Amino acid sequence: MSTGMNIKITRNPNPSTPPAGDYGFGQIFTPHMFIMDYKNGAWADPRIVPYGPFSLDPAAKVLHYGQEIFEGMKAYKNSDDGSVHMFRPDKNIRRFNISCGRMCMPEVDSDVFMKALDLLIDVDREWVPESPDALYIRPTMISTQTGLGVKASTDYIFYVIIGPVGSYFAGGINPLKLRVEEKFVRSAPGGTGFAKTGGNYAAAMLPIQEAQGAGYDNIIWLDAREMKYVEEMGAMNIMFVYDDKIITAPAGDTILDGVTRDSVGVLLKDMELNWVEEHPVIAQIIEDMHSGKLKEVFACGTAAVVTPVGVMHYQGEDHQVADGNEGPLTLRLRQDLCGIHDGNSELHPEWVHKVPVK
Repeated sequence: MSTGMNIKITRNPNPSTPPAGDYGFGQIFTPHMFIMDYKNGAWADPRIVPYGPFSLDPAAKVLHYGQEIFEGMKAYKNSDDGSVHMFRPDKNIRRFNISCGRMCMPEVDSDVFMKALDLLIDVDREWVPESPDALYIRPTMISTQTGLGVKASTDYIFYVIIGPVGSYFAGGINPLKLRVEEKFVRSAPGGTGFAKTGGNYAAAMLPIQEAQGAGYDNIIWLDAREMKYVEEMGAMNIMFVYDDKIITAPAGDTILDGVTRDSVGVLLKDMELNWVEEHPVIAQIIEDMHSGKLKEVFACGTAAVVTPVGVMHYQGEDHQVADGNEGPLTLRLRQDLCGIHDGNSELHPEWVHKVPVK
C-alpha cells in the first residue's frame, strides 16, 4: 500500500464541542475516527469519518474468538505555542505490528499508520486539552469475517478513536495500594503476554475486581510457573528502587514491552543510575521493604505515566514501601517525562513527533 494513498475526510456535520471540567479516562471521544478495511489480501479505503458505531455480523470472528489487538498512545499540547505532540509513536506502531504477527493479523504500513494519526488528530485538534491532561489515542484492529470455524479471519477493520483524558487513577498521583495476585496468572510462557490483545485484559478483570473490592487500587502479577517472580502490574510495568539499582522484570513473551518502561530505562541510564532487568523475587522484595533496603516502588505506562506505589499486600498482610509516600526518583521521572510530552524539555527531542497542521 502506497504511503501516497489518499485518506478521504468526511467531516461530521454536527460535531460536538470539547467539554469543560474533569475528563476522567476513556469516557469522552472526539467527533471523528479513522477507519480502513482489509479484504482480498490488502488494505483499502482509508478514511476519516464521523465517530459512530460499526455494524457487525453476529458471527464475526472477533465476537467468538477474540482476534483483536489495540494500542494506547497520547498526544499533548505545548503550553507555549499550542502545538500538538505525540510521544514516541513509532514505538507504538512497531508494537502494534508485533501484536499483529502473534494474533495472525495483517500488519499496517507504518507510514500509512502515522499519516492516519496525524490527519485524525489535526481534524480534531481543538480537542487536545491543556497539559497535564492529554489526548488519548486508541488504534484497534478487529477480525470481521463471518463464520464459526476456529481459524484466522480473512477480513479486518483497522480503526483509530481519540479523546481527551485526565488522570488514569481516580485518586490522581496518590501512592497506590496494590495486592499481589497469588491465585490467578496473566500469561504463561509461549502465550500472548507480549501482545496487546484484549484477552490478556479480560483475564485480569476478576482478580482486579476482587482486589478493588478489598480496598486496593490494582494488582501485581506473579509468574505463571512458580508464582515467585514479579512480572508487572495490572496493566503497567513496575519498578523497584534501591540505593544502587532500579530493578524491573525483563520484557519477554509474558510481559508487555512498555513504551514508558523503555523511556524510563533510558532516563535512568542518562542519570547514570543502574537500571537492571532481572526477575524480582516477591519474597525478597517484601523482606527489603521491611529492612529499609527498598527505597521506592513505581508503576509506569502510557495511561498513568509514572505513579508511586505506597503499599503492597502479600500473604495476608499489607507491607508499606518506605514512608508510604512518593519518592524523589519517582517524582523526577514523572516530571521529566511530562516535560518531554508537552515539548518543554531539552531531554530527548527525538521522542517528540509534532503533529503537522494541514
